[in-house]
Amino acid sequence: MSEVDSRLEKLETTIAYQDETIEELSRTVADLWGQVDTLKRELSKLTAQLRDVESHPALAPQDEPPPPHY
Repeated sequence: MSEVDSRLEKLETTIAYQDETIEELSRTVADLWGQVDTLKRELSKLTAQLRDVESHPALAPQDEPPPPHY
């Protein structure tokens, strides 16, 4: 095998591994974006719940009196 063939084979192998890595990274990024979207929705719900509690003092947790040993 000539030097050019050897170099070409090495480049093709490198490209194949890079393509595989790029696909894996792309899947990982897509999965992470899905998780980010889920977390954004959950944060939005929690923010709305917190606003509801803040606007209705009767729904807010009451301060507990200190335990008797104080």
